[in-house]
Amino acid sequence: MLLVVDIGTSAFKSALFSFGGEQLSTAAVVLSFTSHGGRHEAEPDQWLRAFGECCRRLGPLGDVAALVISGNGPSLVPVTGEPAGRAGALRLKAAPARLWLDRQAVEEAAAVSALMGDFVDPGFFLPKALGIKNREPELYEKIRVFLSCPEYLACALTGEARTVFPAEGFDRWYWNGDVLEKLGLDRGKFPPFIKPGDTIGPLLPAAANFLGVPKSVPVIAGGPDFFAAILGSGAVRPGDACDRSGSSEGINVCTTERIAEPRLMSYGHPVQPWWNLSGIISTTGKAIDRVMALLGIAAGAYGEFFALAEHAVPGAGGLLFLPYLAGERAPIWDPKARGVFSGLGLDTGRAELARAAAEGICFAIQDVIAVMEAAEAPVRNLRVSGGPAASGFLNQLKADISGRETLSPEIQDAELLGNACTGAAALGKYGSAGEAAAALVKIRQVYHPDKKKTGLYEELFIRYRELYVSLKGQFSRFSP
Repeated sequence: MLLVVDIGTSAFKSALFSFGGEQLSTAAVVLSFTSHGGRHEAEPDQWLRAFGECCRRLGPLGDVAALVISGNGPSLVPVTGEPAGRAGALRLKAAPARLWLDRQAVEEAAAVSALMGDFVDPGFFLPKALGIKNREPELYEKIRVFLSCPEYLACALTGEARTVFPAEGFDRWYWNGDVLEKLGLDRGKFPPFIKPGDTIGPLLPAAANFLGVPKSVPVIAGGPDFFAAILGSGAVRPGDACDRSGSSEGINVCTTERIAEPRLMSYGHPVQPWWNLSGIISTTGKAIDRVMALLGIAAGAYGEFFALAEHAVPGAGGLLFLPYLAGERAPIWDPKARGVFSGLGLDTGRAELARAAAEGICFAIQDVIAVMEAAEAPVRNLRVSGGPAASGFLNQLKADISGRETLSPEIQDAELLGNACTGAAALGKYGSAGEAAAALVKIRQVYHPDKKKTGLYEELFIRYRELYVSLKGQFSRFSP
């Protein structure tokens, strides 16, 4: 069987899978991070503790044949120490991780973009590393290596520092020796590249003992969470789109060729010879969490929130919500954008606020899809994954606003199932990860668009886009 792990922003998730795709057991641990003045950080050692706790909950692990790891990004971990096992614990010393939400390195991003000859967002790896060098020189000197969060866990388990380079086309989001030299960054702090499906190394003896798995178990690279989710949602044919939902949202559509659209990201698909066109939305689930808190709804009570939203009429009485609570990535790439409720009236109640928030994240998704289709990348369907995929209301709303069938798989943790596909292929159980995905992903329910709501949502979507344009200058003036 396969032990698979995905490190999210809010939860560390794990599962045991059979090679036939059966989810044998699951375990998750809540994670924490801090936000202050645009800085968003997490303590990396919590991931090691969470993994140990998950392994204790999953059950006997003596039959595990491989461990596959994926995780959120682009989160940057400044590793300052060497892996060290001790009784009952794992350790790899590091400074706080700069999460994908952290987009402070605006000046550094401009310098990196100029060298790359293309736009690089402040949230990506290289601007963050350069920001540490420029503003935290004492820490920079102590750093042994820069890793992402899944690479950090893999290094703690194997002692091997590797960077998982997902596929062709990712060049501007990573680095090369020439760019590092021109930026004055130490090449030795940036590990060699490997691909998803490659073996990072065998477990260190202390790690194997701690986890209770055989010492021969290989640790396999699953890659970034969205890459694993594409496989785990079954979005492996042109026109299939994976909607990877959670704290943020990633829309990834399979295309027959590489598409040059500066507002989106185009790179190799997990299944060759296809390509992937992607738009990442910064705060969808996090926006819902924030609105829930403002409405006095307990954290995690999503059923209560969506039930409240369902009481309001479609369109929420004309109330619109921009879910830009930490700036926005695709398709506007504006780190200064902020969240907005527009159209408040004396008749606006809690239900309207909840529905407008839910509709707002769906309009953000449609904004990405509209750019994809304008770039001649057809989106045939949406395959939802992640915690929000459990909401039938939200799935139907996505279908109604996007105008596309929304497919809900039986296993909604697409990252975990995608890692199982990668692991099964790496061990030779399937000819490729794509072949494994085609065999293992099953659809539980299909949500069809309600044509009666098409005109309303098309009109509101136009207003949604116009609202951001009208406020952009104010965001630039007044945002910190």
